[in-house]
Amino acid sequence: MTKKHSKNSHYGNESITSLKGADRVRLRPSVIFGSDGIEGCQHSIFEILSNSIDEAREGFGNIIEVTRHKDHSVMVRDYGRGIPLDYNEKEERYNWELVFCELYAGGKYDNNSGDNYQFSLGLNGLGSCATQYSSEYMDVTVYRDGMKHQLRFEKGENKGGLLKEKCNYESTGTVIRWKPDLEVFTDIAIPLEYYIDTIKKQAVVNAGLKFILNDEETGQCLEYRYENGIVDYINEISGDKGFSGVQYYETTAQGKDRKDKPKYKVKMQIAFCFNNQINLLEYYHNSSFLEYGGSPDRAVKNAFVYEVDRCLKAYGKYNKNESRVTFQDIQDSLVLVTSSFSTITSYENQTKKSITNRFIQEAMTDFLKQQLEIYFIENKLEGEKILEQILVNKRSRETAERARINIKKKLSGNIDISNRVKKFVNCRSRDVNKREIYIVEGDSALGSCKLGRDAEFQAIIPVRGKILNCLKSGYENIFKSDIIIDLLKVLGCGVEIKSKHIKDFNTFDLDNLRWSKIIICTDADVDGFQIRTLILAMLYRLVPTLIQEGKVFIAESPLFEIRTKSKTYFAYSDGDKDRIVSKLRGKYSIQRSKGLGENEPEMMWETTMNPKTRRLIKVMPDDAEKTKYFFDLLLGDNLRGRKSYIEKNGHKYIDMVDVV
Repeated sequence: MTKKHSKNSHYGNESITSLKGADRVRLRPSVIFGSDGIEGCQHSIFEILSNSIDEAREGFGNIIEVTRHKDHSVMVRDYGRGIPLDYNEKEERYNWELVFCELYAGGKYDNNSGDNYQFSLGLNGLGSCATQYSSEYMDVTVYRDGMKHQLRFEKGENKGGLLKEKCNYESTGTVIRWKPDLEVFTDIAIPLEYYIDTIKKQAVVNAGLKFILNDEETGQCLEYRYENGIVDYINEISGDKGFSGVQYYETTAQGKDRKDKPKYKVKMQIAFCFNNQINLLEYYHNSSFLEYGGSPDRAVKNAFVYEVDRCLKAYGKYNKNESRVTFQDIQDSLVLVTSSFSTITSYENQTKKSITNRFIQEAMTDFLKQQLEIYFIENKLEGEKILEQILVNKRSRETAERARINIKKKLSGNIDISNRVKKFVNCRSRDVNKREIYIVEGDSALGSCKLGRDAEFQAIIPVRGKILNCLKSGYENIFKSDIIIDLLKVLGCGVEIKSKHIKDFNTFDLDNLRWSKIIICTDADVDGFQIRTLILAMLYRLVPTLIQEGKVFIAESPLFEIRTKSKTYFAYSDGDKDRIVSKLRGKYSIQRSKGLGENEPEMMWETTMNPKTRRLIKVMPDDAEKTKYFFDLLLGDNLRGRKSYIEKNGHKYIDMVDVV
């Protein structure tokens, strides 16, 4: 039996269609710009800017102006020769059609011959057309040949053709104003930061070229110019914190990526210095910032590791059986920028964030190896400093990695940890949204809380005495403390540690936290307050996200027990006590509350553990700087500051004696 198909299911020769004209970009912007979101819109801006930069780098015009308008339109003006827009006899079409209406047309296809745009940033006529097609409108004004040329485009269509009139202008050049189209991009509100970052980077790699950024929204006018290019930039970044001079190398080379490929020219510029406080790696090719590096990144890593390792071996710097240096050890103290140009470039994609040229990688590796060898020979004292610092970085990294592995071993395990943490009392529920962990003071409090709790959802872990002050102790001592390790095991979420040499030392995962609430429960006396503060200091240093996420609480213990013949009242402050006493008729007695370990289970449940009657103070992250200040002042090494603070404020915290 033959099945009948609907008309729409027919698939024949007439089913194959192609996008034509502006639709090639408007319906598929991500193919050209890498995204139909804000990133793609930003790249469309870069395409127009690139063409002006190419013209300036050819020696025509040394100023480029960019205006960010309030309505999200953009204007780019250069003082180059002006785009040729008139009739092209060879192509039998107007040049303006080729430039703004034809993908893959332009004046840069023969750049390997060295005639025009030998090292071009704009990619062979794709950008101007693609940006025009993706615009709500685009106005083009060109000054050249004694004429003012004007074009208008709307949603990819030309309106009115080429308009020309005689003009007495001060300079030739091109002015393009356009507005990215919200029908093409999902977002066109490009932030000022993008313009600043992009334009500054272009100023860095185009020595002597002046960029002017006008921002209508803020009224700012910003100028960027680096007379000596990447050398000035390295000096700006490193400042006076570098411990080596800035090195600058430049060369040209010619070669091919494969035997069957054509030869092409490469120009390389490399600048670097060593710095103890700042590190930076930036790669540029044909002025484009290579976010993902590619060939230059691999060349730099290969050359530095090879030469530093060779010198360490030659000078006998390695310990016996010590492992080889890695680039991470070098990078920790390296400030480096490379800027390369080539007549043929293999970009990973149209967004130009990485290049894959094999010859560029090989040529840069060989050149940099040679220069580094000469550098270490001619600058022995400076070279010694650099090698010693790299070894410090290496050994710090290795120590941190060993510590990280040990901590992971200590903190690893299943949720059933009752048999692995001494005196930990678990609860029955496995629902993390209900489970609570009480951190209590000592074994006696453990007994009272264990009898007074709701075993369904409340677990308990005691701390034995005063724990280590984590604000004054190094990681090595912290992770030798059994109490701290036990607490971290019970929490289950790992630790957060940030350090220059401990980038991977981070086992923290909030999703692994085993509790909805972490409740610190200590006596309402001086020792109890200090233990509470030390626990908070531990959490603040090792797992601050728990505080930021509102997971940490303090159980308020009553300060006073007020007894009458028939009832006992609990007061949590002097104000509570006064309010209760004012309502009592007859005899009563007041006494300071006992320690948690001396309380009856019923009292523990009522005052400290019953969700309906207990008082919990949520530890808030609102004023982290203030918290850090007081932790450092009261628990840190600032003895003079602590003494001064106590002298001024100590009287506020002296326990008052109550007469019964």
